[in-house]
Amino acid sequence: MRTVAEALDLIDDSVVPRPAQLTTLLESLGQTLAEDVVSDQDSPPFDKSLVDGYALKASDDGTGTRSFFVIEEITAGRMPQHEVGPGTAARIMTGAPMPQGADAVVPIERTALDSVTERVTILSEAPLHAGINVGCRGTSMQDGELVLRAGRLIRAQEIALLAELGRSWVSVHPRPTIALLATGDELVSIEETPGPAQIRNSNQIMLAAQVTALGATPYVEGIARDKLEDLRQRIGRGLQADILCLTGGVSAGKLDLVPQVLKELGVKEIFHKLQIRPGKPLWFGYLPPERTSDNLPRWIFGLPGNPVSSMVCFELFVRTAVRRIMNLSPAGPVPVLAELETDFQFSDPRPTYLPARLEAHGAGWRVKPVDWKGSFDLKSTASSNALLVLPAGPNRLSQGELVEAIPFTGRE
Repeated sequence: MRTVAEALDLIDDSVVPRPAQLTTLLESLGQTLAEDVVSDQDSPPFDKSLVDGYALKASDDGTGTRSFFVIEEITAGRMPQHEVGPGTAARIMTGAPMPQGADAVVPIERTALDSVTERVTILSEAPLHAGINVGCRGTSMQDGELVLRAGRLIRAQEIALLAELGRSWVSVHPRPTIALLATGDELVSIEETPGPAQIRNSNQIMLAAQVTALGATPYVEGIARDKLEDLRQRIGRGLQADILCLTGGVSAGKLDLVPQVLKELGVKEIFHKLQIRPGKPLWFGYLPPERTSDNLPRWIFGLPGNPVSSMVCFELFVRTAVRRIMNLSPAGPVPVLAELETDFQFSDPRPTYLPARLEAHGAGWRVKPVDWKGSFDLKSTASSNALLVLPAGPNRLSQGELVEAIPFTGRE
């Protein structure tokens, strides 16, 4: 069986980003920038006032002059018409261009204006210096400067910067589509009351939420029964998405038919079964591009049917594949070191990823395992926001010891 590290490496090597495409600026939110962006202007494009006040030459204040003749008023969007000289000032609004000759702005609340003589007096005794309350041209960015690199996740901040640069269309790696197919004769929809030996299909909606939290697009494909023809039909439809996630049918039971159907449909197995708890039966493979209508490969995960196993495998492995498709780095999970909140004992021959509660603590993190009963125990995960990473074998951990924890997607 593969280790977790080996599985993550195989996913990282197998999955490649989707080709770049142009999209509108607003639609680019949550997608990955596929091009370097270079500024075509200085920002600010001119020296401008940062406050409402009076623009003047700072050295005038050093001569003892505290009263200035107001020569004009400059509002935002209007170019100055006069040069500021000795003993003169211009009334100026926030964001307006600085007039020639002026190099400082006195805030209006530090002045008094005589409307009859049109003279303004500086009331504060604090000395002026050149550049005070002035945003100088090019201090934010300069013409020809590389301001955004390809591979950056586009947030509201990046959208604002791209808008300032006039980029109404952006080249991105598109958000991936993920088909979700539950399998098993025991499953009923979440609206139904389960009969004898039946359970509600909680995995599918859980995975759809995890997909959405990653910024990808889920397609819920319903429930496939443990019959070859039904599996063939539904899996074939799910292979139209970038990633197909199946739950159940990948272990070693009589009706675990998923690997057989995937092979019939041309899907190549990369690995099956891992040294991990929960999630040992995980299956991963790909559909070669020559078998697809758009000549792009597809990636397939057979997740365990137990809900917590499915959740953990998504957080570790499917999330890695999604981030690779989106060209985000690092793609794999990034653990944080956290201080264990309580003494803890645990033993398992496989490395274990326990649901846990991760909290900020001082300058670092603190983590506490939840009272987890096993792979079926969804209730415990509702109070968790991370996975506590435990190596194989007996583990006797002491309060205050540093351990690894992996935050969930969308951790609260």
